[in-house]
Amino acid sequence: MSSHAFAVSVPLDDVFARSLPELGVPHEAQEAPDPQLLVLNEPLAAELGLDPAALREPEGVRFLIGRSVPEGAHPVAQAYAGHQFGGYSPRLGDGRALLLGELRGPDGALRDVHLKGSGRTPFSRGGDGQAALAPMLREYVVSEAMHALGVPTTRSLAVVATGRGVQREEVLPGAVLTRVARSHLRVGTFQYVRALGDDDLLRRLVDHAIGRHHPGAAEDERPALALFRGVVAAQASLVAQWMLVGFVHGVMNTDNVTISGETIDYGPCAFMDAFDPAALFSSIDHGGRYAYGNQPVVAEWNLARFAETLLPLIDDDQDKAVELAVEALGGFRTAYSRAWLDGMRAKLGLPDGLADDVVQPLAEDLLALMQPSPVDHTSFYRALAEQGRGDGTPARDLFLDLAGFDAWAERWAAAGPDPDAMDRVNPVYVPRNHLVEEALEAATSGDLAPLGRLLEAVTQPFVVREGMERYAEPAPADFGRYRTFCGT
Repeated sequence: MSSHAFAVSVPLDDVFARSLPELGVPHEAQEAPDPQLLVLNEPLAAELGLDPAALREPEGVRFLIGRSVPEGAHPVAQAYAGHQFGGYSPRLGDGRALLLGELRGPDGALRDVHLKGSGRTPFSRGGDGQAALAPMLREYVVSEAMHALGVPTTRSLAVVATGRGVQREEVLPGAVLTRVARSHLRVGTFQYVRALGDDDLLRRLVDHAIGRHHPGAAEDERPALALFRGVVAAQASLVAQWMLVGFVHGVMNTDNVTISGETIDYGPCAFMDAFDPAALFSSIDHGGRYAYGNQPVVAEWNLARFAETLLPLIDDDQDKAVELAVEALGGFRTAYSRAWLDGMRAKLGLPDGLADDVVQPLAEDLLALMQPSPVDHTSFYRALAEQGRGDGTPARDLFLDLAGFDAWAERWAAAGPDPDAMDRVNPVYVPRNHLVEEALEAATSGDLAPLGRLLEAVTQPFVVREGMERYAEPAPADFGRYRTFCGT
């Protein structure tokens, strides 16, 4: 594998590979016949201290697909287990992915540089290790939209077409996504180690996770329990933010639950148009396990699985360890409810001093009114702000139950909402499903212009711009029921 001048200038470290060699298999990315850079996240590159112009050079593109690796980096395919739709798989791992290494940006923060679609690994099982272009572009668009919305997320640095066809139901163009994350430590990583029964390795993994994400836990009398509390808080905040923006993850398996509290894996994800607790887009979620309204419950279940992995380090007495873990897990519902209610207070423009027992029924009664109409989850709050300014009745016009909405709106107005504050937190643009599909279809055919326009909208989601009206509108009636696929 080459390490030319460009690659040497990227200071990639091998912190994970060195610290936890049992959890990574050294591996090389597959060569690409004709690598072509399709989209590059220049603001993120600059944030990481990388030169966007250098990344566009042939050697830079080779770095982005893992074929030009800097000295000091030792790429590995990571090992992890996971509960997938409730069923436990003891050995999953990076079947089509590779951790190139870690990069310390100008801000001092350490971030993983990671590939998806980089070829077969020892964890591939029957898979080909490849990724099709459209799912990689989907992750790029949706993760960057989430970042712009202020939701913790992995980021997308680049998508490179490989020049290789990928066999699915038909032959599709292949691509590699270069992903950046605070780390790729997951609940599934801990499940893998716990199943090995190696308490020393588990302790090293806990220490690594604490140092990377929850350093305050190191000073606690019970560091593993403090780590668990930190992850519970991070996940409660994260899932509340998903609910507030109408995001449906679609595949909340334990191997997709990060210790950092970042959103990871944008496979069958989507944003709701109409508010609906049963909103579900994944083609493989037949029972609705990961529907929009189930996300907080599933998150708590996943955290219970995390707690089980930590019991040997929480206390030598298993009963005592379970008692402490259950108590800590109990903090999830409180933290989630607090984050969700604070978020709804902001979305409705309600003053900070307004009592929770006024805010909560306002929020819950509104959602009960929205569901049967149905009301678009994103545009409603902007319309409500306009109505709050006295600009007609754009929000009222969305409801079937006009009397019900009028009674609710009277209570809301009496609470003293601030429409300008609402516009600062309620987006105009999210990655609408019909627009994402339109952009991906065009890009697969070689036209990147629709993708560029969509990115322009969703990466500045709070700013109304002339000529972008269609990006703020729900799907047309003939769009039909939307289904997404995992992309493998």
